[in-house]
Amino acid sequence: MVVGDFAKEVDTLVIGSGPGGYVAAIRAAQLGQSVTIVEKGTLGGVCLNVGCIPSKALISAGHRYHNALHSDDLGIKAENVTLDFSKVQEWKASVVNKLTGGVEGLLKGNKVEIIKGEAYFASEDSVRIMDEKNATTYKFKNCIIATGSRPIELPNFKYSKRIINSTGALALEEVPKKLVVIGGGYIGIELTGAYSNLGSDVVVLEGGKQILPGFEKQMAKLVERKLKKNGVSFHTEAMAKGVEETEDGVKVTAEIKGKEEVFEADYVLVTVGRKPNTDELGLEQIGVELTERGLIKVDKQCRTNLSNIYAIGDVIEGPALAHKASYEGKIAAEAIAGEKSEIDYLAIPAVVFSDPELATVGYTETEAKEAGYDVTAAKFPFAANGRALSLNDADGFMKLITRKEDGLVIGAQIAGPNASDMIAELGLAIETGMTAEDIALTIHAHPSLGEITMEAAEVALGTPIHIVK
Repeated sequence: MVVGDFAKEVDTLVIGSGPGGYVAAIRAAQLGQSVTIVEKGTLGGVCLNVGCIPSKALISAGHRYHNALHSDDLGIKAENVTLDFSKVQEWKASVVNKLTGGVEGLLKGNKVEIIKGEAYFASEDSVRIMDEKNATTYKFKNCIIATGSRPIELPNFKYSKRIINSTGALALEEVPKKLVVIGGGYIGIELTGAYSNLGSDVVVLEGGKQILPGFEKQMAKLVERKLKKNGVSFHTEAMAKGVEETEDGVKVTAEIKGKEEVFEADYVLVTVGRKPNTDELGLEQIGVELTERGLIKVDKQCRTNLSNIYAIGDVIEGPALAHKASYEGKIAAEAIAGEKSEIDYLAIPAVVFSDPELATVGYTETEAKEAGYDVTAAKFPFAANGRALSLNDADGFMKLITRKEDGLVIGAQIAGPNASDMIAELGLAIETGMTAEDIALTIHAHPSLGEITMEAAEVALGTPIHIVK
């Protein structure tokens, strides 16, 4: 600390204001702590500004445009349908702005001090926060690191005007006529769906044997089939080798099952994963333990090997999910307050906003068997549900995983419209220890997609009504 630099003192310092950081700050403030949150970018972090929210807005716009062009089978035919993409981007930005303003209001309403700048650890209980003009030392009793992650850049695909990551894909000024997507994970597939609905000719290059490797093959195949109907081309076991960029486009070279191919496009979108933002904080200097991948090691209360420093979200092990970060933020804040809260990921859902949507929680059938459970996998199709048929969107199924000995619900997978909303009931069922009978005896509104959950539970019990046993 330099002479004349008087440290400001705070109970809890939160570094990063994404869905983990701002939630942690608010919960810590609710528990009586004086809290300062520091953000080098925009409040809300990646998720709110260049991730979860704007991508869902773009996906929604894509669906509306596609439906306007393709609703003939419902007797609805629209002529002269046009797309003003600049207006789409304006609307998307308005959604983001409303939410960032809301986050700022929530933080201020909970008396959380907001600091703009970049934090660097000076010691185990202090950081230097630097902005364009000044550097200030903050001394903390406890600190929560919530700095998130950033897209991985491939050595042969350095980001530029035509070689973009997910952030760049969400900020395009025009809809590409042709787009090559490297990586068939959830980010790549969501953006593939959005831009194919908006009129792009999309090619997906995936290094593995299937797209969406975190989901069951049957679920991924539903998405692949729907996207193929929309003109998307898929190449699995494909390794992107290099790119030639011009002012107007790109030529991507890939090796596909031993054969070299070249794809021309307006842009190439690289979505091969994300890396934690832990390399510019000075963590090694103060002795915080990291994994080989640069993730921060934590215990069940999100505490690092330094007892007053915690870490949450994408900087620790586990899936890079916004709701996981928010959950962990609450745990860390409560642990600091002396509560016995601990992380438990059993009922944490994972969702892909593809078409159809995919959602999973708890064990898959394969995982349950590998864990030694004797299970029943009860499946019910969306095609047997009146609401799904009336939505003209009946592709998909729900699979309910229950323990044979007592019917306990230990997992569920959904592929179909509104899967992202429907999975919440199954998460609650797992969290509260419900059985298939508990769900089957719960009266679900008709006609609704929610009935599919009740129907799947009846399949598990061997008493289905709307499919033949």
